[in-house]
Amino acid sequence: MPVTKSKLSTKPPSDTSVFIPTSVVLQRLHDDAPTGHFTLSWLMGSLRKRSFGIIMLLLAVVAMAPGVCVVAGLLLMIPAFQMIAGHSVPVFPRRISIRPLPTRHLAALVQRAIPVLRYLEKTIHPRWPTPFEATKRLVGTVVVILNVIVVFAPIPLSNVVPALVIALISLAYLEEDGLLLSIALVAATIVLAVAVATVWGTVLGAEWIGGLW
Repeated sequence: MPVTKSKLSTKPPSDTSVFIPTSVVLQRLHDDAPTGHFTLSWLMGSLRKRSFGIIMLLLAVVAMAPGVCVVAGLLLMIPAFQMIAGHSVPVFPRRISIRPLPTRHLAALVQRAIPVLRYLEKTIHPRWPTPFEATKRLVGTVVVILNVIVVFAPIPLSNVVPALVIALISLAYLEEDGLLLSIALVAATIVLAVAVATVWGTVLGAEWIGGLW
């Protein structure tokens, strides 16, 4: 029996190109979370391509705090290098990926993040589309460079600005906002230039002081 035009029109359109806001992804994650405990393996599988952006965003927020910025910065290196390598999701050692973690901690974190994301998504939304793989590698490279400043900058509170820029880059990557990503990359360039100028000035100052002796 031939297929009529009306039957063809009833086929639901593919949603592969439909963007789903990150707040909606996290709400679904919260609703589908297993009772009691979850694993990183389940979390990465649930977040899929959003996993890199969400993990980097959370670690960037932690990296703004003094005292833990070095640890957070070093942890940020892992997903950043994996993005450069072209991994589809972050990869952890099996022993870590299958270790059970309390679901209540994940639920509390997600519940705090969702209202903030919903507010930000009023302004941040898909614009200036860019190739996904190229963007992923660029974001990973910039995050690695900024993390060097977070981890090794000797000046107190010098971790705050680069960590904030990493958070903006992660948010722009998550929401596929090419405009915000461009602004964040310009900010990253400025931060890097200031850091290089500071280091160069310190070296010249040390040489000048050394010359007095």
